[in-house]
Amino acid sequence: MTSGEPSAENLNVLTSTQVVVKEALSRLGYGKEMYDLLKEPLRFLTVRIPVHMDDGSVNVFTGYRAQHNDAIGPTKGGIRFHPDVTEDEVKALSIWMSIKCGIANLPYGGGKGGVICDPREMSFKEQEQIARGYVRAISQIVGPTKDIPAPDVMTNSQVMAWMMDEYSRIREFDSPGFITGKPIVLGGSQGRDTSTARGVAICIREAAKVQNIDLKGSRVVVQGFGNAGSYLAKFMHDSGAKVIGISDAYGALHDENGLDIDSLLERRDSFGTVTKLFKNTISNQELLELNCDILVPAAIENQITQQNADRIQAKIVVEAANGPTTPDATKILTDKGVLLVPDVLGNAGGVIVSYFEWVQNNQGFYWTEKEVMERLEEVMMHSFETVYHTSQARTIDMRLAAYMVGLRRMAEAIELRGWV
Repeated sequence: MTSGEPSAENLNVLTSTQVVVKEALSRLGYGKEMYDLLKEPLRFLTVRIPVHMDDGSVNVFTGYRAQHNDAIGPTKGGIRFHPDVTEDEVKALSIWMSIKCGIANLPYGGGKGGVICDPREMSFKEQEQIARGYVRAISQIVGPTKDIPAPDVMTNSQVMAWMMDEYSRIREFDSPGFITGKPIVLGGSQGRDTSTARGVAICIREAAKVQNIDLKGSRVVVQGFGNAGSYLAKFMHDSGAKVIGISDAYGALHDENGLDIDSLLERRDSFGTVTKLFKNTISNQELLELNCDILVPAAIENQITQQNADRIQAKIVVEAANGPTTPDATKILTDKGVLLVPDVLGNAGGVIVSYFEWVQNNQGFYWTEKEVMERLEEVMMHSFETVYHTSQARTIDMRLAAYMVGLRRMAEAIELRGWV
């Protein structure tokens, strides 16, 4: 970023992503034309979804679908149900998905979707109507060879099942390859529910090696106790690490001797909430600043910022959430000697096993959990090594290195197609 440009800290999630995309493409030797093509999605669809609520009223919800770039292959990315979904967030997430797929050498571009709603305040029937209505609204631009959705924030395998059923009804044939993250009985993959957390755990293990930290006995803090955060806390606990802090949307728990993760998992609700059961809680901000070896932001965007980055005491930060660290905070942490493993690498396990699920659907041949985990390990190891070696060779932080690795294949495909 040149001195004449605004600080990324003060920009929204899309603009701050574009700052890093521009620098990565520039370092790869690409000009303005490539940046102009990749700074926004190729397609962006806004839809309206009418839903008959349980009280007899009709609410109309807004949904989005972004398809960043399909030069490599069909676009791929999750669908989130959340009250704070915005156009710019969905666009930025689709760009991150392109980069994740590039890092992992998957034959995909990035996609993303979202509906502005709060499933925590809706019945099962109302959630099903939103899921089916969303698929009807986007059905013309998605499909097994066009754009393959998946679960994301506050969506799960049940929501994917409703969506797959609706798409199959519209197309009048069974289409398991249209969507991933499905229940096993409907064509889902073994290991999909734990895949994001397993990918993060592999990155933590490899980062600990290069930082000469013994994982056994290390102190780990996990912000967020949803799907990724809770499984990761369990994996870290089982590997011999001490998980000294966890949090959810309502607060955080801290025990310097290590929390009883198994007990917390048993007591949490379906949205990953557990701290409301305790009196002696701390804030999420206090949790992030705890003295620890490894910090894993596994909640929402913009948690580590220019304001608090100086107070982060972890030696390693591995991003399980999307966009938890702002660009200015990334620089502060890197200057402090913190090894930051960015989201586009750290949480890529989910899209890698989603790819495996799609492959299995296309083949009609399904793998064991052992096979899935072995393949995930291989891809994540190679991805980490490639990004880490790029950062070391070019003396740049891991985020910029990840963007360079992730965008290289897409830019090459665009040139070969003659688009620019």
